[in-house]
Amino acid sequence: MYRRSAAAAVLLTAALTLTACSSGGGKADSGAEAKAKPPASSAAPDPADSPAPAAPAPDAKPTGPVLPDAKLTPKTGTFTAQEKKYLSGRVPEKMDPAAVLQSGQEACQRVQYTAKRDKDAATGAVITGEIPGAKDAITHLCPDQKPILAAAEKGFPEGPRTSPAAGTYRALTQASTCTWEAKSKDGSILASGPETPPNAGDKVTASIPSGTAEFTSSGCYAWIPA
Repeated sequence: MYRRSAAAAVLLTAALTLTACSSGGGKADSGAEAKAKPPASSAAPDPADSPAPAAPAPDAKPTGPVLPDAKLTPKTGTFTAQEKKYLSGRVPEKMDPAAVLQSGQEACQRVQYTAKRDKDAATGAVITGEIPGAKDAITHLCPDQKPILAAAEKGFPEGPRTSPAAGTYRALTQASTCTWEAKSKDGSILASGPETPPNAGDKVTASIPSGTAEFTSSGCYAWIPA
């Protein structure tokens, strides 16, 4: 009996001691946490939190000061001669040239990926500007896609087009909603089409007669010589 009572007393004393320590430690921790909290308002923003300037659109050169060609160097490695030609006059003064180069490389990747699946789709995307900056990117960064660029430079997007060259053109679409008409200077219709509603997947062509003052199309995406 004596041994049990002594053991119980020892356990009770230890429990009380632990409770007291835990209570005291909690207060100390609370005080430390309170001191560690930042003030409600900061004296000045951290420059590291400021967003970096955005790269200009691939098809637009900056209007402000640009880096001179002699300073077109990456933080690591080197640029190729063709990359430097692409970057010339295109990098804003306070921007990393690598960021601008990346936008051109992405344009190349989009052209290459699209052309691998559908060359007409890639040509149309260059004509319409759906892939911004594709012309300069292809010229300097991915010359293997120059056939796509050459085809695009002979075409034009849907919509009104004044004084088009006479000839036969093919619409770069498989939609059945493509329509077109050619008008003379006095507004009279010289030709229009398609003569019969196309089925989805059919090729749509337009014959633009000489003397056409305006060629208008809708739902055709873009046109190239047939």
